[in-house]
Amino acid sequence: MKTFYITTPIYYANDVPHIGHAYTTIAADVLARWRRLKGDRVYFLTGTDEHGSKIAQAAKAAEQSPAAYLEGIVAKYKALWKRLDITTDDYIRTTEERHKQVVQAIFERLIKQGDIYLGKYEGWYCVPDETFWAEGEITEGKCPTCGRPVERITEESYFLRLSAYEKRLLDHYAQNPDFLLPRSRAPEIIQFVKGGLRDLSVSRVKVAWGIPVLSKPEHTVYVWIDALTNYITALGYRLEMSGPLFQEFWPADVHLVGKEIYRFHAVIWPVLLMALGLPLPKRVFAHGWWTVEGEKMSKSRGNVVDPHAVVETYGVDAFRYFLLREVPFGSDGDFSLKAMLGRYNSELANALGNLLNRVLTLVEKNFDGVLDVSAATNELVASSSAEWLASYDEALNRLAFNEGLEKVLALVNQANKFAEDRAPWKLIKDDREKAKSVLVEMARALKLAALALHPVMPTITQEMWQQLGEPVPLGQAAPACSPAEPSPSPQAKRFKKARPFSPRKELLDGGGGGGRGGGEGGGAPAPSPRNPHTFNRRTV
Repeated sequence: MKTFYITTPIYYANDVPHIGHAYTTIAADVLARWRRLKGDRVYFLTGTDEHGSKIAQAAKAAEQSPAAYLEGIVAKYKALWKRLDITTDDYIRTTEERHKQVVQAIFERLIKQGDIYLGKYEGWYCVPDETFWAEGEITEGKCPTCGRPVERITEESYFLRLSAYEKRLLDHYAQNPDFLLPRSRAPEIIQFVKGGLRDLSVSRVKVAWGIPVLSKPEHTVYVWIDALTNYITALGYRLEMSGPLFQEFWPADVHLVGKEIYRFHAVIWPVLLMALGLPLPKRVFAHGWWTVEGEKMSKSRGNVVDPHAVVETYGVDAFRYFLLREVPFGSDGDFSLKAMLGRYNSELANALGNLLNRVLTLVEKNFDGVLDVSAATNELVASSSAEWLASYDEALNRLAFNEGLEKVLALVNQANKFAEDRAPWKLIKDDREKAKSVLVEMARALKLAALALHPVMPTITQEMWQQLGEPVPLGQAAPACSPAEPSPSPQAKRFKKARPFSPRKELLDGGGGGGRGGGEGGGAPAPSPRNPHTFNRRTV
């Protein structure tokens, strides 16, 4: 059995999660679900980064201890992942003993072998980003990433010998072209390393909220060294004898990260692993940022998208679909309720929902709800189901979610055109067998669509699967299909009658998408549809 280890970043727990966190985690969940459908053994990790001065400052502002403050923030992350139907196998917190003890042991090992040494740091530091910057990297005293003022600090510090690994890093990039993804972002990292790596300050003496260095407790481990090691501590990595999960799943198949933390994962993390003598992850993929109505998300603008509010209106599945359909994964995207509603109505309600309704209604009305699905003629889908799914699988393996979803939409549109051309509602009067054959082809296309879309829209597609006469849950049926033929046991299937659906078709006030998903911050108020997990279906 193949294994697949996928991770999100561990999110910095200084504030509540927003659409950016949801985007990364949904993408990881889709890949994890798809690999499970293929029969692979999957380990999917997320979590929270809970140390550093920014956490301590946020807790102080809330008049709480850091530990108490973090409990509230972590609860919000976990609640959102549950709401978004995220299927993680583990949630790592950097305040857990299983993590802290290993971080300390790793730090001591690297001191002992000379990869970490004690020195003195003098330079610029961005507290919000927990990042050190060289003189030439800042502009007008501000952080190049977040634009906020940096502080000049001078203190004793431990340093990681990044400079000693410069050639090894460049060799790895050259020999493993899939390591830095998308490839459009690779030159940025390669040029940074070619420009010369400076040794990195990896401890602080003025930050109390962190993991203390065992041999010098007045130092706390730099938060990025602390955070990056979560990917192995969660699997039970130990210097002497690692646990079975580490043996089975490391190296990671893909680390998903936002582009703002790409350098940490593409430079510092590989150096740490090289120093420990461990294999490097197979891929590090940096996706883009989301703006809202063309503007950067920020509290001051009042346009931070609350995933809970969007889901309340449009449903979990539609939200998941939109985020992965709207822009190529890796590029920046712009969120608006108008764009989401457009995708919802045209692609889900009118295309997929209409096709499903046509099949279910005609089978119920003319064949007592029973259709022999073994009579496929490949008129509609010329290739076998396995071949079609293999091309979809190839897109998902490249993390080209929008390409995969475009392929599904093309199949659905093709099936709707096939129905218009063949007009089975007319054929029934003169040639019932021919009409049945047409409906079988349409049902086959729907099953393929349901299977391919299942990792993206798990609730809706399971309903579709059952309505198309499959009693075994989709997630259980698919692996037995080798490699996922939609109908593993050709036979007469009893379809379920279509149900009415009632989504929103227009934004109130002609709104766009700011504020709490279109609620308080302008745009459309949030109506409560009768069933947010389903689409409208037009009658035949």
